[in-house]
Amino acid sequence: MIARRLLLGGALALPAIGARAQAAWPDRPVRFVVAFAPGGPADIIARLLAQALSEVWPHPVVVENRGGAGGNIAAQAVARAAPDGLTALLTTSAFAVNPSLSRNAGYRPQEFAVASVVAGTPNLFAVRGDGEVRTLRDLVEIGRRRPVNFGSAGIGSTPHLSAENLLKTIAKVQAEHIPFTGAGPAMTAALGGQIDMASVALPAAVQIVQSGRARGLAVTSARRVAALPDVPTVAEAGFDPIVDLTWCCVLFPAAVPEAVLEKVNADVNRLLATPAFQARLAATGFDPIGGSRAENSRFVADELQRWGEVVRGLNISLD
Repeated sequence: MIARRLLLGGALALPAIGARAQAAWPDRPVRFVVAFAPGGPADIIARLLAQALSEVWPHPVVVENRGGAGGNIAAQAVARAAPDGLTALLTTSAFAVNPSLSRNAGYRPQEFAVASVVAGTPNLFAVRGDGEVRTLRDLVEIGRRRPVNFGSAGIGSTPHLSAENLLKTIAKVQAEHIPFTGAGPAMTAALGGQIDMASVALPAAVQIVQSGRARGLAVTSARRVAALPDVPTVAEAGFDPIVDLTWCCVLFPAAVPEAVLEKVNADVNRLLATPAFQARLAATGFDPIGGSRAENSRFVADELQRWGEVVRGLNISLD
């Protein structure tokens, strides 16, 4: 199981929120704008949260997928949404990568307030189950004879950067990245033979690998994950270790009232503390993260710095 960055412990002492704020919000349905296509990690977390929070909030949570530009299109839309707490961005660690990739990402991290960092998962390198590639070394050997290509949820997604690091820096083979609007489309292309490999966050491929339609080559974690115990780590596959995490978070426009942000944080932490919700996460390959607003804000700030250094090290730019 991947190393858990559980911040949950100190978060269950719930913040004081005025009774008026609790009663007033939400007074209408809440919209979760997902930054990627259906089937990917942000979509999975959004739908798990939407179902659970709709049972405790007085109005339902509606999920809207708005993929494209590696998550930037959704981020731009939510940054400009009314700060009434009724529109949230459900995105991944791509949020921490994109500002370093381009000066024209269309948003600034300061335009958002972090309500919750919900869960994290390693990335997975996967190929079609009936193909010639059975191990990561098989793929690298093919890459020594001809250029290979791989798909991900988009330029700057952590699966994209993990695969760039593995194939170009560690294995030193020629590789072309093909961006998709989400992990689901990338997996579909791998299954159809349009690309040699998909690099996706683990939850996007768990059921497909379990069914045998896809083969997991390696996970970017320090240890194997319970959902796919037969898939080795990158180190076990015979390469320098890669430990990369794709995490999912709930963000609001920065001007949203603090009471709303604290309530969302508290309600998400309550869910993360329940065995039933933990089981739902584990079944798809996620580990809970959680934590207070302050802890989650620091987490995202640290990830912005970390992935900025990775992007500069790989010399990737959209400008």
